[in-house]
Amino acid sequence: AYMSPVVYGDAGSADVGAWLVSYMLVDGKMRGLFSLLFGASMMLVIERAEMKGESAARIHYSRMVWLALFGLFHFFFIWWGDILFLYAAIGSLAFLFRHRTPERLISLALMIYFVGAVLWTALMGSLFFLENAALAPGADAETVRSYEEMMEGFPFSAEKVAEEVAIHRGGYADIVAHKFTNTALQPLTSVLQAGFETLPLMLLGMALLKNGFMLGEWKVAAYLRIAAWLLPIGLAITGAIAWIVIASGFDPLTVMNAAIAWTYPPRLMMTIGYAALLAILIGRFAASPVMARVAATGRAAFTNYLGTSIVMTTIFYGYGLGLYGEVGRIELYLFVLGAWALMLLWSKPWLDRFRFGPLEWLWRSLARMELQPMRKQRACRF
Repeated sequence: AYMSPVVYGDAGSADVGAWLVSYMLVDGKMRGLFSLLFGASMMLVIERAEMKGESAARIHYSRMVWLALFGLFHFFFIWWGDILFLYAAIGSLAFLFRHRTPERLISLALMIYFVGAVLWTALMGSLFFLENAALAPGADAETVRSYEEMMEGFPFSAEKVAEEVAIHRGGYADIVAHKFTNTALQPLTSVLQAGFETLPLMLLGMALLKNGFMLGEWKVAAYLRIAAWLLPIGLAITGAIAWIVIASGFDPLTVMNAAIAWTYPPRLMMTIGYAALLAILIGRFAASPVMARVAATGRAAFTNYLGTSIVMTTIFYGYGLGLYGEVGRIELYLFVLGAWALMLLWSKPWLDRFRFGPLEWLWRSLARMELQPMRKQRACRF
């Protein structure tokens, strides 16, 4: 249902419209921004360690090991859509490029990203050739069987959907057991599937921190030029792909290609374009109370990420309120806004009193094998 509004529920115009907005403006681009920021923050930690004369490798890899363990716990015991294990694995690789210049990092990132786009386009495109061969008059039995097995493996059939709904409307133990018995290797396969996107984005984040882009040090005109070029082109390409998907009647193979392969180039364009616009907005409104709350939410991103998983699975899964599969696409945005409001409300008051978010403190303490100071010391008044 994430990829296609006709898979489950009422596929009315409102649902298709909600899918279209998400597909064009959000899907993949927010993940891209998160990956950029992870690369940039990773570079900050490395630079600070080196400035203090500490071992950057020891600190970095200790952080990545613990992040991987958090990710595995998140995947198996909270929510299947974990990204922490992926970031820990790719972040361990990205560390090797920490001393490259911004120009070299950008060149390497674009090369890896291009290779990923070609590989995924070729792989997903080959499915159309198999379909044409299987549906052609006089197709041999082996080809037909391969095609049928491929289609059965996709999560679009009514049987697959019913099975997934039943699992997630069940009890907590059943959901956890299903992951251990059916999708236990998913954290590892996600590294292989998403590595060609995540690694270059992290490298770009490292480069854009080094050259001042992520720090807002560029001129506003430079940010505007980047956004003016990349956003319209990326949006136009994404819109054309969305039109092809809708015109196909949300054909499963078209949907899969559009979700995984075809949007590789426009996703990168829009991610960088968004980053440029955000740099301008953050610089313009840096002193505003709203931006202070946004900044606090970002400083507690780890806690907010896992906290959102806990809250939302409790609302939707069977052991909580059991709303899984009961809420339409438009109504889901109310839950999104509620989550945003909750994060913006709690993060700043907490960080006004404490140095870190709860899980940020735990991660830092585990990585350094020493309890970190948590409460801020108030200045004495006389």
